[in-house]
Amino acid sequence: MTTVPNLAKQAVHDKFETQIKTAEAKLETLKARATTAKANLEIKAIAELLPKGLAIQRKLLELKNSSGDRWEQVKGELESRIAEFENSVKALEPRAKSN
Repeated sequence: MTTVPNLAKQAVHDKFETQIKTAEAKLETLKARATTAKANLEIKAIAELLPKGLAIQRKLLELKNSSGDRWEQVKGELESRIAEFENSVKALEPRAKSN
């Protein structure tokens, strides 16, 4: 008689163990998806910054070829763009380190 209750207990245990393993596997899948999504967001942010870097390079060339009042104007624009670019890059650094 003690065999039946033990078998029933084992069946319940096995059922719970299977449910837990299934839930853990789903959680790992969700974690992988979240990591991928986060990486995709970082890639997108980096891709958006690359053209800004190129524009800054063009503006630097423009500064080199400018003179007088135009040089001062381009210098101001360049300082502003560089500061914005640096801040954007700094904002990405903590996210990249957390991966």
